[in-house]
Order: sequence, then C-alpha cells, then structure tokens
Amino acid sequence: MSATTLDAGAPPRPATPPPRRGRGMEFVLLLCAVLISVLGHCDVGLATAGTVPPDTLRYGCALGALALAAHGAVRAGAPCADPLLLPIALLLNGLGLILLQRLDLRTAEAAAPTQLVWSALGVALFIAVVLLLRDYRALARYAYVSVAAALVLMIVPIAFPAVNGARIWIQYAGLSIQPGEFAKVLLAVFFAAYLADNHHALAYTGRRIWFLQLPTGRALGPVLAIWAISVGVLVLERDLGTSLLFFGLFVILLYVSTGRTGWTAVGLLLSGAGAFAVGSLEPHVHSRVQDWLHPFASIDAGEGPSQLAQSLFAFAAGGVFGTGLGEGHSVLIGFAVKSDFVLATAGEELGLAGIAAVLLLYAMLTARGYAAGLAMRDPFGRLLAIGLASIIALQVFVIAGGVTDLIPLTGMAMPFLAQGGSSVVTNWIIIALLIRLSDTARRAEG
Repeated sequence: MSATTLDAGAPPRPATPPPRRGRGMEFVLLLCAVLISVLGHCDVGLATAGTVPPDTLRYGCALGALALAAHGAVRAGAPCADPLLLPIALLLNGLGLILLQRLDLRTAEAAAPTQLVWSALGVALFIAVVLLLRDYRALARYAYVSVAAALVLMIVPIAFPAVNGARIWIQYAGLSIQPGEFAKVLLAVFFAAYLADNHHALAYTGRRIWFLQLPTGRALGPVLAIWAISVGVLVLERDLGTSLLFFGLFVILLYVSTGRTGWTAVGLLLSGAGAFAVGSLEPHVHSRVQDWLHPFASIDAGEGPSQLAQSLFAFAAGGVFGTGLGEGHSVLIGFAVKSDFVLATAGEELGLAGIAAVLLLYAMLTARGYAAGLAMRDPFGRLLAIGLASIIALQVFVIAGGVTDLIPLTGMAMPFLAQGGSSVVTNWIIIALLIRLSDTARRAEG
C-alpha cells in the first residue's frame, strides 16, 4: 500500500438507505455456530459422563439469545456490514466455552459459567457500540483522550500485587480485571488518528541510505516514545506479550500509513534491542526466554516437565485428528491451562485438523477486517480497521507461537478461547467496531 492511497476523502453519504446485504446469510451462519457449540457441549458430557449434560437446553438457549440479540442490532444499526464477522466471533466464543467446560470437569474452578456471563456482557457492549456509534469518525476527536486513558489503564496495575509473576491485574473484593485489554483498543484509536494526520510528513521526509528511506529525527520522536512505553510496560509489569502487541501494532500501522520499509526496519531494530536488553536483565522475562530455548531442561534435571513441555506433549498426543473432546490430559499443564495454554487443549482433543480450523477462523476474521480497511476511503477509518484486525492477528501469533515454542511464552489471552472476562469483553468491542467500519465500507462500494 502506498501513502497516496490514504489521501482520498471521507466516504460520501448515500441519499437513500442501501439495501440490507448478507443479513440472511449471517442469520444462517449464526444458527450453525450455535448448533456446533451445543453439539460440542453435548459431546463433552457424553465423553466424560456418558450422558448429555443436564444444562444443555439452558446453555443452548443462552447462546442462541445472545446470537439473536447481536444479529438484531446489526440489522438495525449496520445493515450493510460484513455478514461473516459476527458468526465467526460467536463460533470462537462458543468453542472457548466448550474448552473451558471440558477443563472445568478436571479442575476445582468452574470457569465456563463465569465466562458465559462475561460473554453476555461483551455482547451487550457490542450491541451498544453498533447502535450508538453511528459515525466512527467521532472517535478521532478523542485521540489524545484515548491515549491518556490507555496510559492510565496500563500504569494502574503496577500498584497491585503480581499474579503469576506479572503485574497486569487489578484485584479487589474478589473481582479482577486486566486493564491492558481495554488499553489496546484505545491505543488503536490514537495510532490511527495520529498517523492519519501525519502520514504526509512520515512518508515524504527523511534521508535515503542505500535502499532504506529513513525518517527524520522529528518524525522519529513518537516512535521512540512508543518504544519507551513498550519497554516500560515490559519492565514494570513483566508483561512481554502486551509490550510486543503495542509495538507491533504501531509498526504495522506505520507501514500501512507510509508504505516505507525504513520504518519497518527501525521498528524491528528497536523492538529487538528492547527485547534483548529486558530478556537479559529482568529475571521473570529471562526465565521465559530460558524456557523457550530449553523447554525440556526441567526433565533433564529430574524436576518433571515444565508447563511448556506439557503443552508440547499435548500437541503431540493429539496427532492429526485429536483424542476427542473430553478425552485428553492437557489439564496436566497446570494453573494456566484455561488461559495461556487453552490452545494446547484444542491441539490435543481436536488434533492438527481442529487447530487448523481454529486458526483458519482467526485468519478469516483478520482478513475480513483488512478487507473493510482497504475499502475505506478516509485514512482514519482505513487505519482503524487494519489496526483492530491486527490486534487479533498479533495476539494469535504471540500466543500460538508461545505455546508451540516458536517464540518465548507470554501471558496474553487467546481471543475468545481463553478464560478472561476483560479479554472477551474487549474482543466483542473490537468486533463491534469492525462491524461499524465494514458497514461504512460496503455502503461506499454501493
């Protein structure tokens, strides 16, 4: 993409309401998503107890009600939106509930019912965003408010005790939230607004060295500030995943905005330098790097397999078609099996074929977000759609890469699959914004 593609004006408003496109297909796909989720719920019960779970009807009605409510909101507020976004999100959410239900049977904590409540809250916010946010360009006016709020949300957890080595949680009166999940959406709004306003200066100034067009020192300032914030989050909160997400998001949007490979080179150099320095000096991050380099070291030392080693064993046990829902042993991974390592359960019980299907759903979700962005005519909308889709893609890469030993393990949540109220609520907000953006893009296409 070149910078000139960002120079087009705002999308024209049609004189007459456009026809509703794809709502019938969306309804059918939603029914399929609910049916697959209910069948999976029954399969877990049959595999573990030999009978259909007694709460199947209640579970199916709850998921169906959420699907109908969300579909009704899209019909009323964004009738031209992409018909694939909502069914894919609901199917991933349903698969996550199945995996948590299966793991609940082997652990003391009942995570699936709580996750269903958080999912209902997420769908309620989805409906609110679709119906109330009629013009996404209003978000650009609050760009600096967004970044200020994001910084506050990132800093506040530092004052609270660490959980599993990371200071990313606020825990009070038995409740806990992860503010960084909400911060990533606010930062996407700020990055999109900043780059939309400054992409000319970023794209057309600077010095060329060999084949790289490097930025000017003045334009480089915000990049260095984002890099400093990312490293600061990494040091203070010991959260490698969030740091990678924030910086990766900014570099992607910078490249999309300017089309200059020099920015990508600068971003990779800065992120590499920051990760090497913190990985060498910070004990918690250093231990994650050592686990990545030597996942079976604890076995060699006679201490038993580590969480990462158990995850790799789970993937190997799954083979091509998996052991079947409810018939795996991924619970041996330990305390993070419902959050960081939930993908290992999918790998063991659904196999390589199931993992490929899950990753394909994420790829389709990201691709539809990019498609909406490429169809937008104004720079802010284009960057915001690509930024939101990139958040999903980056999370999937960071988590899948971590549990398969491709990259050092982080503490992020797999979108919609992993246990985590803050995560599932934020992901539903992201889907709502993509619905709003795709509605505008498809209206402009006519």
